[in-house]
Amino acid sequence: MARTAPTDLERDGWERGLRHIAGVDEAGCGPVAGPVVAAAVVLHPFRRAPARLHGVNDSKTLSPDVRNRLAEVIRETSLSCSVGAASPREIERLNIRRATALAMRRAVERLSVEPDRLLVDGLPVPELGEHEAIVGGDMRCISIACASILAKVVRDQLMERLDRRYPEYGWASNKGYPTPPHLAAIREHGPTAHHRATWAPILQHELRLEA
Repeated sequence: MARTAPTDLERDGWERGLRHIAGVDEAGCGPVAGPVVAAAVVLHPFRRAPARLHGVNDSKTLSPDVRNRLAEVIRETSLSCSVGAASPREIERLNIRRATALAMRRAVERLSVEPDRLLVDGLPVPELGEHEAIVGGDMRCISIACASILAKVVRDQLMERLDRRYPEYGWASNKGYPTPPHLAAIREHGPTAHHRATWAPILQHELRLEA
């Protein structure tokens, strides 16, 4: 169901005088290649979403064309929005949970306003300090849904640019997820510096080489 109105968390905050309520979400925890990207979005207070924001929802439920259109609307209509990322090497060094927290923190720190409240999709993220974690937040909270869309669009664009340098892996279509053609390309060509070296499909390839 598309988010067309603020949730109680947003509305109650605005009614109490909070003006910078930031929704935070990530994209790219599951792939075996590419960064994890997070976005933070602060919307102007409203009772019902502006017409141009109608259709905002969890990014995974939207087509690429709709996501791209809504990402532009979010950039144009939000009070502030920003993205942050953690590289494959940071994912290796920190683990995916902590790297995701790093990407989220970078996104929040790049906002042009200081958030009064953070609403974060999923489980608590201790590295962010005080915040409210909302399981399924990208389907329940419009600011988180906006962050979900922005993170997904930015990450997809990054993978499409990398695809022009590494066309054999099909990143323009698989976005780094371990699809059968992607795994076959890893077996044939080996992993790149943009693959997550300690993740199972990449480790299995390296172990076969050493056997």
